[in-house]
Amino acid sequence: MKAVGIIVEYNPFHNGHAYHLQASRQAANAEIVIAVMSGNFLQRGEPALVSKWYRAKMALLNGADLVFELPYRFAVQKAETFASGAVSLLDALGCESLCFGSESGDLSSFYQTIDYLHDHQSIFDHHIRRTIHTGVSYPKAASLSFQQLANSASYIDLSKPNNILGFHYIKAIIDQNSQIKPLTITRKNAGYHDIEFSSSTIASATSIRKAIFENRSESASIKPYIPEASLQLLDEYKSIYGQFHHWETYWPYLQYQLVHSGQLELREIYEAEEGLENRLKAAALVSDSFQEFMQKIKTKRYTWTRLQRLCVHILTNTKKTEIWDLPEKASYLRLLGMTPAGRDYLNKQKKHFQLPIVSKLSSFTGLEIELDIRSARIYALGASARKKSELLKQEFDHPPILIEKES
Repeated sequence: MKAVGIIVEYNPFHNGHAYHLQASRQAANAEIVIAVMSGNFLQRGEPALVSKWYRAKMALLNGADLVFELPYRFAVQKAETFASGAVSLLDALGCESLCFGSESGDLSSFYQTIDYLHDHQSIFDHHIRRTIHTGVSYPKAASLSFQQLANSASYIDLSKPNNILGFHYIKAIIDQNSQIKPLTITRKNAGYHDIEFSSSTIASATSIRKAIFENRSESASIKPYIPEASLQLLDEYKSIYGQFHHWETYWPYLQYQLVHSGQLELREIYEAEEGLENRLKAAALVSDSFQEFMQKIKTKRYTWTRLQRLCVHILTNTKKTEIWDLPEKASYLRLLGMTPAGRDYLNKQKKHFQLPIVSKLSSFTGLEIELDIRSARIYALGASARKKSELLKQEFDHPPILIEKES
């Protein structure tokens, strides 16, 4: 059975995701679509709107056949590490191809850019270091440095978020000597960071979340942009757990961590560097909300996303040594859900998988999965008071989802 892999967050699953999923199946001529999906906390350093179980169900009801969790230690990371971890999972799962959306839509331009940077790596790194000294963030410095080196239209625009991820997906495939074949499709309509709806039926997840948190009538305002199954699951989640997850809910916990922790403790947290912990600690003492806190700590040097990721690591007390001591590739496959076709694929192919499948937490131990459990404990604090323990219990008791009928 031919399988195509996709790397996703589905925060939440919308029409653009449905397009990408179906286009990936067609582009790869695949029988099976395997989604590697971030868990409770996401690459941009945010809590997921709804739990991984609900987002996995959205994916399965809208065309995915298997959903596996991208472990915390890869999910809440810069693009390079995020991509490397996800590709290692898809490789272990026997995917023949990986299909990603990009602003470019041209696979050859990715390879030409990778080859160009390989040949000019030392001067590129020199430009980045020099540009960073002007006070800009690393991603901005990398984009500006590349523009200084390469002006050819045959290279991808590395200032675009999906191009950046695609670049790192392909580079990870090359670096890991994987046989996965990369494929790309052009993103439709909405930009990754667009905050307003367009007249199209495709909107960014950012704009959808904005509409939800502005307390509009969710069903009415986002209905044109979300499949019916996703809409129903969003309504169900809010009804059961009392609210969606967002940073303001976690602010009291983050503030407590920052206020009570000593500087040496904070310095041990993953991604804390160059005295950042001092800046965060000082701002926490005089901020009444997460938004106010972020406005106080934001600088040209550090992107909002970079700072949010650090905040997640502080919230989960994830230390540098915990991440550094782990191997480069994932060590397990955490199964979240499947369709009958996905189950057939597992039955036929799992003996060839390079990693163990984890369907029950009791069947697997280790630091990597302990980080997932710890993040689940923190994530559960974002539910309403009476539902926190119920949400946490799912981490240990929830079996992989099986969608009995094909969508």
